[in-house]
Amino acid sequence: MASTETQSQGQPVNLSSLPIPQLTSIKNQLTQELQHLTDSFTQLRAAQTKFRDCITSMRNGVEKEEKREGTGFYVEKTPPAAQQFYASKVDELGKNLKDLEKIVQGKQGNLNVVEDVLRQKMINESMTSSHNAKGGGGNG
Repeated sequence: MASTETQSQGQPVNLSSLPIPQLTSIKNQLTQELQHLTDSFTQLRAAQTKFRDCITSMRNGVEKEEKREGTGFYVEKTPPAAQQFYASKVDELGKNLKDLEKIVQGKQGNLNVVEDVLRQKMINESMTSSHNAKGGGGNG
């Protein structure tokens, strides 16, 4: 796996050349980033569900809807306008979810690569120290 590379601040890095502590640090960072992105994905999905629920309520006979516009003000909308507003939010969140899903998959792939390289380095280190402990210190 000597040719394994990942992006770190825009420059390729040969992971197999990094020491175990640095690989562990990268692994931990990727794990934290992945957790944050997964949490964000869950929150976006929940928001999308709420907007879909609003559309359903509108279809079930609500005559007027007050909607907070994000500026702290509420705007009264007719049912068709409110449905259109909510539908646009559902679509927008759907696009954001697709983009975020690609990012999560990329981070997960990077994490898998780092874990593989780290595992291999630890195995190699273990074999080397085991070989040296048995007297194969390299004198011939």
